[in-house]
Amino acid sequence: MSKFNKQIAITVIASSMLLSGCGLFNAEQATKEIDPPQDVTFKEEGEQLDSEGKVEDVKGEEAAEKVTSQLYLIDKNGFVVPYSMNLPETKSVAKQALEYLVEGGPVSNILPNGFKAVLPQDTQVLGVDIKDGVAVADFSKEFNAYKKEDEAKILQAITWTLTQFDSVEKVKIWVNGHEQKEMPVNGTPIQDGVTRDSGINLDSSDVVDITNTHPLTVYYTAESDGQQYFVPVTKRVSNTETDSIVSAVEELVEGPTASTSLISDFQNGVELLSAPKYEDGKVTLDFNESIYGSSDEEQKIISSNVLQSLVLTLTEQQGIESVAVTVNGKAELINENGEKLTEPVTRPAKVNTGSF
Repeated sequence: MSKFNKQIAITVIASSMLLSGCGLFNAEQATKEIDPPQDVTFKEEGEQLDSEGKVEDVKGEEAAEKVTSQLYLIDKNGFVVPYSMNLPETKSVAKQALEYLVEGGPVSNILPNGFKAVLPQDTQVLGVDIKDGVAVADFSKEFNAYKKEDEAKILQAITWTLTQFDSVEKVKIWVNGHEQKEMPVNGTPIQDGVTRDSGINLDSSDVVDITNTHPLTVYYTAESDGQQYFVPVTKRVSNTETDSIVSAVEELVEGPTASTSLISDFQNGVELLSAPKYEDGKVTLDFNESIYGSSDEEQKIISSNVLQSLVLTLTEQQGIESVAVTVNGKAELINENGEKLTEPVTRPAKVNTGSF
């Protein structure tokens, strides 16, 4: 399972300001949130755990009142989309994240326009127990009151919300204390747990023989109220394509299925000039000049959306932590603010933030 929280990344020779972007969805460079096992305790910078696992403030200052969680919501087009929110401080960040997925629950007043919660109204999160990389999410009986066409989205939203935490690799679903080997309405298999390998917003429309393929998650863009945000899509690529980095770049350049509302900001003719170079978690990609886009070729400007799509996509892959981008072997890229991109880019801690 490619995992944010144990993670992979791209470093484009870029400052973190690039990933901040302008407008609604600002991507900030930072470390990932960690959901510790068992007693899920959030520890802010400047704090340390005492011998009993309690949080001590070593700076003598009050602890932060908010924690950032990435919630997987449903957008107006039916895609499961990560949305980063600052939630009240709690020791049970995993349980809290699921509570904010409930329709009519605490998320109601802070939902961005065009998004909705995924869990049935009145669902209670009875508990989230994390042990040995497995999160057991126990819901009340109201959880079963969803439409069968929503089942896959619900399972994906729960799985991807919980696996944002470093201590979670796999998710199991319980209802009223009873383990579910399959989802209760339409029978989607759960068995011994679901991982990110199962994918999100699955797209196998161009696949003839799915048995000879493997999943690959890439990030395209969507738009709502004039603002753009990033949507993960799991596609199926042939098992003959052994370089997952090259496959990911090719899928981004090819773009999403035409029948969807998703878009790709990559220009026609974008190509890798050489095989990706990987060393100590960093991938270096050397593109031709089409990576700039036709209007930006002379200025050598790389689009913020292109850069962010690359970063988010490649950091889904195991072992990638950053990416550097060069053009014709030279690191001469400039961001949209006219600044030279001199530093590697890692995955932002916050994906899709702000308000519509």
